[in-house]
Amino acid sequence: MESIDVLLVAQVLPYLEQELSKRYNLFRICDYPQKSQFLTQHGALIRAVVGNGSCGADSELIDALPNLEIVSSFSVGVDKIDLNKCKEKGICVTNTPDVLTDDVADLAIGLMLTLLRRICECDRFVRSGDWKHGDYKLTTKFSGKTVGIIGLGRIGTAIAKRAEGFNCSICYYSRTQKQEPKYKYYPNVVELASNCDILVVACSLTDETHHIINREVINALGPKGFLINIGRGKHVDEPELVSALLEGRLGGAGLDVFENEPHVPEELFGLENVVLLPHVGSGTVETRTAMADLVLGNLEAHFLGKPLLTPLV
Repeated sequence: MESIDVLLVAQVLPYLEQELSKRYNLFRICDYPQKSQFLTQHGALIRAVVGNGSCGADSELIDALPNLEIVSSFSVGVDKIDLNKCKEKGICVTNTPDVLTDDVADLAIGLMLTLLRRICECDRFVRSGDWKHGDYKLTTKFSGKTVGIIGLGRIGTAIAKRAEGFNCSICYYSRTQKQEPKYKYYPNVVELASNCDILVVACSLTDETHHIINREVINALGPKGFLINIGRGKHVDEPELVSALLEGRLGGAGLDVFENEPHVPEELFGLENVVLLPHVGSGTVETRTAMADLVLGNLEAHFLGKPLLTPLV
């Protein structure tokens, strides 16, 4: 398949890039400062695009690749791919679900524990020598809290099961009520936020879920509530979140994702009740390798005329 032209539009695991180079005629968009010139010269050759959660295939790119057959994303999120355009043109779309579920769910629990028990601040307290002058202040218990989850899909369900191990009560909001009698369903996010201690964002990013965490939801969660976001940065109205934290209208936040990554509001840097991570939900060697293998497997299946492993379109 060395004669098949593939376009890599995002930074991916070196292993994946190396394997793509071995198997295909690989073009890297970062090697061409003039993107339009590249597309004019080579656009008609490209049969596959490989991207990630930050960069995929928008309408403009799809139109510039008349022979594009498949977009394979090195992520579970596909909000950077114009799915409607792909459907119209008969372009296959794949992503990497399931293999990252455990890591993201683990990290969500880690954020809850770190945030409520102030683990990062405790670490700085010891390193600075402040412990010599007195004990650290009391923090907040995690076990037994009510955890509200927005999106009870693969990742949301995995988070719920883990939280149950801490004797947490689980409630949730999703587009449709699930057949899960153990968890209480709320028909909207404001009601969910009003009835939980910790609110976790674990849904896909769509037009409907853009800024699903707004001022009303934040106020419903309140000064004793905590927000955890392991979904997408654009799920949260970031200026509203910042103001709520600065004004004490929200108890705290654990964030792995942001609206304009890698840019993070500097107002958050000095706050003790905030934990900030650089979008590392799936960032383990094991999971990223499994994601890469899924990308490769989907491309191979497509070009051999076999069923795709994880088709979206």
